[in-house]
Amino acid sequence: MNDADVIATAAAATEDLRATAARIERLRSELADEGLDREELETVADAYRSVEAVLDRWEERATDWDDFEGYVKFRNDLAETLESIPDDVPERDAFVDADDCVKTGGVSKSLRSGDFDAAREALAPARRYAGLRADLESASEKHRAAKRRAGEQRRALRERIRTLERLAELGEADLGAPIDRLHGPIEAYNARVAEAFETFRREATAETFLEFVDGAAHTPFVDYEAPPAELLEYVRSRDAGEYPIEKFLEYATYSPSKLTHYVDDADLLKRRVATNRTYLERLSAEPLNVEWPPETAERLRFRIDELVGIVGRLGDETAVATLREIRSLTRDDEYERIRRAARAAEELTEKQQERLERGEVEEALGTAREALETLESSLDEHTD
Repeated sequence: MNDADVIATAAAATEDLRATAARIERLRSELADEGLDREELETVADAYRSVEAVLDRWEERATDWDDFEGYVKFRNDLAETLESIPDDVPERDAFVDADDCVKTGGVSKSLRSGDFDAAREALAPARRYAGLRADLESASEKHRAAKRRAGEQRRALRERIRTLERLAELGEADLGAPIDRLHGPIEAYNARVAEAFETFRREATAETFLEFVDGAAHTPFVDYEAPPAELLEYVRSRDAGEYPIEKFLEYATYSPSKLTHYVDDADLLKRRVATNRTYLERLSAEPLNVEWPPETAERLRFRIDELVGIVGRLGDETAVATLREIRSLTRDDEYERIRRAARAAEELTEKQQERLERGEVEEALGTAREALETLESSLDEHTD
């Protein structure tokens, strides 16, 4: 859904919210004009529905000449229903008149369908209130649904505004900034550290390698997952921990009989690797990389301070020196300008850049903010 559609949908939700609220207000005003409160309306509407149900339930039997028992049961049911209605119910006379319409003058007479029609006609004043209650209930349900939709559109508008604000922020970047001053060292460092990590993984013992990962995992700015405790304990306490990690993984594929020629605990080695093979195979230099586009100057300095010590254990002085170069660039007055330009160059599509140049993003942002303000005002206004 594009910006115009989001805004149009939010505007429609606002209008629907207002319309349903106005409908409820008109119905409440109508009720007030009748001199009834909501409790009185409920009483007369319930009374009408109860009597109507008795009429519908017994009409066929009560109008059957041969079914005197049906007539008696009808009269008893109706009498009990009328007795349950409060004496001060609005339109009390309507219920009395309806009752009179479905009484016979004696056992020689029977009721006809026309008598029931007359009873229903006599209930018309009460029926009007039942209809008013039904309208109020329907209007209230539509208003609740409108509020739900308005809430959904508020969330959608807020999300769209965040997106537009981000685009507008990216659009303020100076795309002429010297991005390569920062991109070159970061690219060079990432390549060096990947090579150093692979060399370390290939040559270091499994114990040394996993202790390296464990140490890195316990720093806040390096996103390694710590080795499982039982795996780390195994490589520290068993001879198999003296093999490089790739050989360690290879041995686990051997048959138990073949493996006994290399380690004295073949079954245990296979168990430790079987449950951790995926973890071991996925360990890479990626958590040691400096991301592009780069982080804020302060956060990147903290991260590099940790990386210098960690990467130093890999034995690549060039990678460490490049890290220090990147750290010095974070103190350059141009860093933030370059960083913002890098983000814009990396994230903005050609179409988005064109929209920014035409001023469409700012225009859509202003319209979306106005729509959100109107929608939130309506939600605050129509809280019931």
